[in-house]
Amino acid sequence: MKTDSLFYSIFQEFPFIFFALLGIPADATNQYQFTSQEVKQLAFRLDGLFLPIVADSQLPFYIVEVQFQPDPNLYYRLFAELFIYLKQYQPPHPWQLVVIYPNRQTERESDIHFQEMLALPKITRIYLDELTQPETASLPIKLLKLVIEPENTASDLAINLARQAETEIVNIAVRESFINLLETIIVYKLPQKTREEIAAMFNLSELKKTRFYQDVFAEGQAEAEAQLQAEAKQREKAAILRMFNVGLITEQIALFLDLPVAEVAKIVTEAQQKQAEQN
Repeated sequence: MKTDSLFYSIFQEFPFIFFALLGIPADATNQYQFTSQEVKQLAFRLDGLFLPIVADSQLPFYIVEVQFQPDPNLYYRLFAELFIYLKQYQPPHPWQLVVIYPNRQTERESDIHFQEMLALPKITRIYLDELTQPETASLPIKLLKLVIEPENTASDLAINLARQAETEIVNIAVRESFINLLETIIVYKLPQKTREEIAAMFNLSELKKTRFYQDVFAEGQAEAEAQLQAEAKQREKAAILRMFNVGLITEQIALFLDLPVAEVAKIVTEAQQKQAEQN
């Protein structure tokens, strides 16, 4: 599972965790909907978008970007997406941009063009390794810290989180969803562990150790993998079209993305045909 997809799943399931990162009370969750939205002109997609759902023009909307790999082009893309989005949708709310990194070493600032913009209060950069230490942090912050926890200590932290959830989360459905999310993160971080080991780690009921549970768990993994592959293909297609729109030829795009030239050419041709039909 890609790290950004994992974070977007967390924000979709527990949006209050995003606001906890920003130090905003959990009540703000009720004023927002987490979604994604396409910026049609350049085939961009804002994968993380918290949009206000109440009629309050003072509430900002949040664009969220999770970046766990160094990318010198990140801010070029983000600011292009932001301002094209503003032009295209003209939302009745001020904007906020939040970028989440595992650490400062991953960031590529592009100071020549963006130093002043990155200093704006509208832009928040979060480095997970600099958040409050897990011993004193809130449950949502600890959950995000688990994503970057070293493999040799991830299991212990996950177990402690499961125990803390048992005492702090009163709502049974929410608590079960939280435990399921812990399982997902551990599967992502420790793919070598078996289903039985993960079930035992969280001291789950005997029902979850039956063949039925294992089959359902395996089926869920297969469905999730298929969905992630489909999302990856969509991102790949969007990257191809972005490169083509800025003037790269199919051979250059194929070389850069390590794809067959024929596959790149097919995607470009289909997009051109679709555009011609719309016109």
